[in-house]
Amino acid sequence: MREIDYSQYFWQDEEIRLRAIQDADWEGHYYNRFDTPARRLLECTVELPPTIAEAKNFVETYADFSSDNRRIMFAIENRNAENIGGVNLNSIDEKNGTFSIGIQIDRDHRGKGYGTRAMRILLKYAFMERRLNKFNDYVLAGNVGSTNMMIKLGCQQEGVRRKVIYTNGEYKDLILFGLTKDEFVEQQKKDRSV
Repeated sequence: MREIDYSQYFWQDEEIRLRAIQDADWEGHYYNRFDTPARRLLECTVELPPTIAEAKNFVETYADFSSDNRRIMFAIENRNAENIGGVNLNSIDEKNGTFSIGIQIDRDHRGKGYGTRAMRILLKYAFMERRLNKFNDYVLAGNVGSTNMMIKLGCQQEGVRRKVIYTNGEYKDLILFGLTKDEFVEQQKKDRSV
């Protein structure tokens, strides 16, 4: 196979690249399932113990964008082609132009801005290619990393759903965030001028 020239490739920036999930990614999915605190923040629950069969089934379901169009799953890799996490475009409502994004960065790669970079790529795709108009998401109260990422992306806090998630013996709030296409475009201009 010829060497790929990524110089004009949409699905990347200076640090990361998004790609289709591949069969070999089952191990990363399996590994991440052992990070209970991170999974609790993502799924708002403690999941049953992971299995290799579940990890392989997950990858088989979403490999090569084979699932339905309401959830589009990507692997995130750094410029060394190392899988560092996953991100997905989900809850796509074409009629109303709304969507959400789910993301998990592997424990060894957090705090380096990879999640924010992956989110920007997917937001650009959703707003500029899919004609979607509004990103809606929520963060479990106490998830400082995701809250900071939402703010950095230019999202507005739109409300709080009080005491709606029961986990770790207590009821937790969900912090609601939103970002419109126009706000995203304005934030991109600000980011380029800095």
